[in-house]
Amino acid sequence: MQHRNPPGLDFPAPTATAPLRLVVADDNPVIRAGLTALLSDREDTTVVAEAADGREAYEAALRHRPDVILLDVRMPGVDGISALPHLVRLAPVMMLTYSHETETVREALRLGAGGYLVHGEFTAEQLVRAVRDVREGRPHVTPGAAKALLTHLQASAPAHMDPELSTLLGVIPPQKLSHMQSDVGQSFRSRFQLSAREAEIMDLIASGMTNQQIAAACFISEKTVKNHINRIFAKLHSTSRSQAAAKWLGVG
Repeated sequence: MQHRNPPGLDFPAPTATAPLRLVVADDNPVIRAGLTALLSDREDTTVVAEAADGREAYEAALRHRPDVILLDVRMPGVDGISALPHLVRLAPVMMLTYSHETETVREALRLGAGGYLVHGEFTAEQLVRAVRDVREGRPHVTPGAAKALLTHLQASAPAHMDPELSTLLGVIPPQKLSHMQSDVGQSFRSRFQLSAREAEIMDLIASGMTNQQIAAACFISEKTVKNHINRIFAKLHSTSRSQAAAKWLGVG
């Protein structure tokens, strides 16, 4: 005899979270194979297709409709940057490459890449977390890419910083700001006694990044960023980001 649950006591069957479906595009077959093995040997991610250039990536994305596309920059035929505007219409794109030149990073993010990871700067777990964040619309960049952006932002600081900080630094010609910061770093900053991580975060603050952007760049939580900032403010005897940045850049 078949037994039924009493009315009102029917329990839904447990549902497992479907793994993120990924397309990996890289002209190096060793890298493709390595990423595919890494990301398919997990419960939360799987690679549904590989591609050797931008055209193959586009065709694979059309066919499989992945959750995220991992895309190299330099590939023969259609390269990653050329394919990017077409791919972002189909799925979020994470750049995954050895290239961290300033213009390349800027162009990729301008064209809609949701993140920019440089090989050698992340662990397997960080890669998976970054992929998930990009899928949810949260940007991720590794330190090499962040440094490239920082160089550009320092060179055009008044156009990118918050109004208070921009006004404060307005007396400095933009082209001299990066050079000044380098000089100051050798002769002035050491007195603040910031740790290497705190100095890195202070550079990102001075570039105008938000806590969320800093967390993504450094692969740490926003709470950890806030903790670092509290210690930085104490060491710089500052009560605001603009005040701390001014002291860090040697103009306050």
